[in-house]
Amino acid sequence: MFEYFEGFTELVKDYVVHYIDIDYSLWITWFLAPLLITFLLPAFIALLLYFSAFVLYILTLHWRNIKETLQTGDKWEASRKCIAAIWDAHGWIWHGYEVRGLENLPDTGPALIIYYHGAIPIDLYYFIAKVIFHKNRVIHPVVDHFLFKVPGFSILADCMGAIPGTIQTCSNILKQGELLAISPGGVYEAQFSHHYNLMWKKRMGFAKVALEAKCPIVPFFTENVRESFRTVSVGRRFFLRIYARFKAPLAPIYGGFPVKMITHVGKPIPYDGSLTPEELQAKVAAAIEDLVQKNQRLPGNILLALLERIPFFKKKKEKTE
Repeated sequence: MFEYFEGFTELVKDYVVHYIDIDYSLWITWFLAPLLITFLLPAFIALLLYFSAFVLYILTLHWRNIKETLQTGDKWEASRKCIAAIWDAHGWIWHGYEVRGLENLPDTGPALIIYYHGAIPIDLYYFIAKVIFHKNRVIHPVVDHFLFKVPGFSILADCMGAIPGTIQTCSNILKQGELLAISPGGVYEAQFSHHYNLMWKKRMGFAKVALEAKCPIVPFFTENVRESFRTVSVGRRFFLRIYARFKAPLAPIYGGFPVKMITHVGKPIPYDGSLTPEELQAKVAAAIEDLVQKNQRLPGNILLALLERIPFFKKKKEKTE
């Protein structure tokens, strides 16, 4: 292995020496530097102007709500609404984000929200922001333990109420009349589900939580969430082995495409004490799969998802549905 690496190093070295003129490259860099600066500075100014417009949009759209919260003196509540305003603005500008069926989420009382996990759950961030402003309620998302080891995440978790949920902590939050969001597939589904297929294995902790708390389950699915961000499918077996061994989500993610995103909130599944956790898991999975079949183009297509941002193509799609 060492000999192979040494040979590769020598090959790169020979290529650099024989085919790249270092002095010429440095001269070109020096010569073009003023030109690069000339074009980069206007681009930076344009970016600064766009950011200023972004901030003004946030303040004009949500200022009254944020101002009222600031007057209460609750720092977390005020901070939460400021963050929610930023994400709400980002969702509207970048993805034309919408929520359909928000009335299915109760205005009061507990509810367990179950959702399909995209490569990056950006739709959950947008949805949380919408619920904060339209329902004046906080959703407590259950996140993977490894995220709490990421620098800077802890303060964000404290603000937004994120928890590394056990059955007991989740049940306690619901018994307090709060909203809780869980993706049974979690990071595993985020990394290795490429065609909107649920990858829950035998995970039914969420079903046990709902039965213990005696609360309804609200399923939701976001259209085109996999067209916004995707995981690289090449080397899938290798990354599966890494994940199985170390629980490390190392499959590369690419994207950030400004596709049209619509979250579809399904009808609540009421508490039924006669159901077993296995039966309830199957019932919730069927509800989410139904949302996928009714609202998602399969297989997913990034270009068509981008075109849905254009009103002509959006209306055409609605007519076909």
